[in-house]
Amino acid sequence: MSYVGPDFDPPQPRRSLRGPLTVAIAALVPGALAGWLVWQAVDGGGSGGGSGKAGAAPTSASAPTSPTASASASASASATDDGKPGASSPAPTPSSSRPAASGPLKGKVVVIDPGHNPHNFQHASEINRKVDIGTNWKECDTTGTSTNAGYTEAQFTLDVARRMRTILEQQGATVKFTQDGDRSWGPCVDERARIGNAAHADAVVSVHADGSAAGNRGFHVILPAAVHAGAADTRPIVTSSRGLGERIAGLFVRETGSAPSNYIGDGTGLVVRKDLGGLNLSTVPKVFIECGNMRDSKDAALLTSGAWRQKAARGISEGIVSFLRG
Repeated sequence: MSYVGPDFDPPQPRRSLRGPLTVAIAALVPGALAGWLVWQAVDGGGSGGGSGKAGAAPTSASAPTSPTASASASASASATDDGKPGASSPAPTPSSSRPAASGPLKGKVVVIDPGHNPHNFQHASEINRKVDIGTNWKECDTTGTSTNAGYTEAQFTLDVARRMRTILEQQGATVKFTQDGDRSWGPCVDERARIGNAAHADAVVSVHADGSAAGNRGFHVILPAAVHAGAADTRPIVTSSRGLGERIAGLFVRETGSAPSNYIGDGTGLVVRKDLGGLNLSTVPKVFIECGNMRDSKDAALLTSGAWRQKAARGISEGIVSFLRG
């Protein structure tokens, strides 16, 4: 996701923290997270703006190395939705999950929100209209960003989300998507939040990749600020969302080897924001993850690798599993 869009204003530039991060990889996330990582290793609970150009088809994943890992993405469906300009769809309609298997997450509902939509670029008037995010009004959605070679954020997010679905369903979770490439555009950021709320999700994760300047590298997890304005009241979910975000950050480091962002978050990999409609309007634990910077050549090499996307999916999924198992 580019910082210029419906959910972000440009952040202030930050001095690179790459050197200290390389030396102190154990301190990549807040101190409390280190304990969770030790628990994960012992207990095994860790199982678990843009271009409209079409990019390369997602590549297949390498063989998984985690007990929760599994192969690949499901095929994309193609259909049109009934959304009309000027109003969000009247009722959230998440992509349905296959029947949950037995496993440690049996009875848990996870909503995965793949950022943007591969078809958004064809629907400028629909995605540019403003929606209420509680604190103010912002665009319904954006096209997202892309690598310099044209691999789009929307392709990336769907691929990672589908890999996550496979992993989480094997753990017994019921998994729902906000979109699976099966809508002609959107959904808008307010509807994305409502889908998670209507599902009474135990956890919601919005998957993104950033579109920052070259040289800016690494991932960051975005947590909801305490917002109480208009239709937004995140106060009941601030603590639980932080717990979800910290566990995802820690397991993402372990599985991918990626360092936290060197341009936002002060090296913690965690950022608190109050200007994201998808978080402001959520009534269930929810975070965003920016998996890397598509405009940096080194990060782009990772993001376009099917093997690395499998690691990313595993890291995010294991963070979710750790959070839900408590």
